[in-house]
Amino acid sequence: MFGSIMSNVRGIIKRLAKYRLVKTLLVALLIFFGLDFSFPIRNRVPYSTIITARDGSILHAFLSRDDKWRMYAELDDITPTLRNAILFKEDKYFWYHPGFNPIAMIRAAARNLLTGRRTSGASTITMQTVRLLEPRERTYISKFIELFRALQLELHYSKDEILQLYLNLIPYGGNIEGLKSASLLYFGKSPALLSLAELTTLTIIPNRPSSLRLGIHNALVVQERNRWLARFRTSHLFNETTIADALNEPLVAYRREAPQRAPHLSRRLRLENRDLPIIRSSLSPTIQSTAERLVQQYANRIRAYNIHNSAVLIVDNLSHEVVAYVGSADFGNTFDGGQVDGVRAIRSPGSALKPLLYGLAFDAGIITPKTKLADVPTNFGGYEPDNYDRRFNGPVTAEFALANSLNIPAVALLKEVGTPALVSTLQKAGFSAIRKQAKALGLSMILGGCGVTLEEMTRLYTGLANEGQVSPLVFTSSDRRTESVSLLSPEAAYLVTHTLTQITRPDLPNNFDNSYHLPRIAWKTGTSYGRRDAWSIGYNQRYTIGVWVGNFSGAGVAELSGANTATPLLFQLFNVLDYNAPTGWFKIPKAATKLSSRLICPETGDVPGEFCTNPVTDYCIMGISRYRRCQHRKAVFTNEARTISYCAHCMPDSGAVRRDYPNVSPEIRAFYQSHSIPIEAVPPHNPACERVFGSQNAEQAGPLITSLNNGSEYFINPKQQTELELACQVPTGVQTVFWYLNDKLYRRAKPTEAVFFKPRPGLLKISCADDRGQSRDIRVIIKNE
Repeated sequence: MFGSIMSNVRGIIKRLAKYRLVKTLLVALLIFFGLDFSFPIRNRVPYSTIITARDGSILHAFLSRDDKWRMYAELDDITPTLRNAILFKEDKYFWYHPGFNPIAMIRAAARNLLTGRRTSGASTITMQTVRLLEPRERTYISKFIELFRALQLELHYSKDEILQLYLNLIPYGGNIEGLKSASLLYFGKSPALLSLAELTTLTIIPNRPSSLRLGIHNALVVQERNRWLARFRTSHLFNETTIADALNEPLVAYRREAPQRAPHLSRRLRLENRDLPIIRSSLSPTIQSTAERLVQQYANRIRAYNIHNSAVLIVDNLSHEVVAYVGSADFGNTFDGGQVDGVRAIRSPGSALKPLLYGLAFDAGIITPKTKLADVPTNFGGYEPDNYDRRFNGPVTAEFALANSLNIPAVALLKEVGTPALVSTLQKAGFSAIRKQAKALGLSMILGGCGVTLEEMTRLYTGLANEGQVSPLVFTSSDRRTESVSLLSPEAAYLVTHTLTQITRPDLPNNFDNSYHLPRIAWKTGTSYGRRDAWSIGYNQRYTIGVWVGNFSGAGVAELSGANTATPLLFQLFNVLDYNAPTGWFKIPKAATKLSSRLICPETGDVPGEFCTNPVTDYCIMGISRYRRCQHRKAVFTNEARTISYCAHCMPDSGAVRRDYPNVSPEIRAFYQSHSIPIEAVPPHNPACERVFGSQNAEQAGPLITSLNNGSEYFINPKQQTELELACQVPTGVQTVFWYLNDKLYRRAKPTEAVFFKPRPGLLKISCADDRGQSRDIRVIIKNE
């Protein structure tokens, strides 16, 4: 009975002991988690920013915020060879312990007590990582804190993550930290490409970074490396052949410069992604290197003309990825502003926006490729643009006007399309400066009177290469793919591309046939006012390349032009990267269902009329393009001798003959007359016609006064003799005009003759009458400056 009682008592004591142990463990866990919550481990390591190319190779590296080369090694950088070598050397039981190795700690404590000094350590990789994260003095209290922090690391991070963090923080002397930094700066390659000998070298240096200095004490490093390789052999960590090769491998290690390619884009991406240690750009390392080399070589050639800066942007048309980004010819040239990013600098586009305008005109039905436009001197409400070569071509087709970059037809077209329509389209395409300037922009914007960037212009032309669909450019792998914006219909985009492919045009470089191979591309040039900016932007099915050449200072150069300065570089780039476009050429898009062809009169581009005898084929957009009968000639009744013409009111009962005469506008007729180009004129109207000459309210309009401008104010300098010009356009058959100033006859002249007068301050009425008795008045105000 007594024995049974004692047995029960012992059972109760054991249960109480177990309960006390569990309670103690629970209390310890509560304390640990409380401390973990109150004092969380900080892992905000300021890494160096790395910019990589699309294939993962490093393009550019930056110092960390604390001026360290501390590059972030990803898990893929930690190869099995590296993992085995570092764990064998530093922590063989890394995968098994909870952050500390109690057996190693007991062994180290015993040795230290027996010898009276520190002979061996017991720090695991986890504890060493804590020490690297939070450096402290080597005391027992510090050791206890490290132990606690090691448990925290094991609690919050996986073993792979702890090993990765350790390898990112180990010191290599100076301001180099982390195995990836050492691999790149001493061996010029990523950790994944290191040999066993090189990996072993990098595993031994962190223990003695001051004495084992690569590039200085290489002989000592080799000695220590081979000692560890021998230990690897003894432990059969690697096969015999691998060990033997590593022992015989010479050490070629020295301090290298960090990669510095694509500096402009790298700085841009770093500013836009401040918290990312690795930024994966879309650049192709091969294309980027090629572009940088060609731009620098070309800049050296044109420097003799006092032209110092160039910028290039290359875009993959299919993915919209930027594959090359060259902001200047030489980033290190501080004298010429080499650190300015020419891809994002706001400049004047010259004529480079014209393709978009013609595309909008195609979509509006205003023109087709063979529509005739007037390239003659024209006054647009006080704005009188001139062509680049200061010559005029008379009537030209729309495709000729675009391919030859004529200014007068472009301004006239913009007036018809409407400046707001062009501005709105450019805003949709993401032109930021134009969004700010929108209210102040006028007709001059199509000749360069606005601000654009090379990035915006290149993106616009990728839209032409993609059937009128413009998408944001992709600079990094993390850029979101957004929906494209439709600027032009597929039909209009194809017509523009078809026009820009023509090679019979003035913007080919001088002596081109003797100097270059012509790539198969569609391209457009631009030269800004004052010859400050030269543009050449081209595309084929694979790439769109934008080229800007000029001076960041804004200084103009007489030799600067889009054709002779920017286009040679554009052609070089295409010839090297994608000569003759082996991927094929643009065909009529399947989406261009409305694109068709029709017969037109070559004189006007309209549908053939009564007097059109030699029609040709032209593209049109069904249901959109204007359908007008050609009226380039008109029927006129004259007498047999062709000395007088008749209207329906005065035509005689007999003797009248029906003939056809050119039916051209007054400005075209004036152009022909001023250039002595013969044109058949309609005979003077029957002087006996009472309807025209016997009535004061004739139906026909009087002369159109083109200078001065009605309602305008003109400022003159009273100290200098100032002359103003009078000019007009008149109907067919008018031979003489009469100019009146404030109702007083000033001068009799031919319609095409320029008349000048010296104005006086005040309100001035200007009248112009023709020899048919018709007249027109305008009023202007003359003021002193």
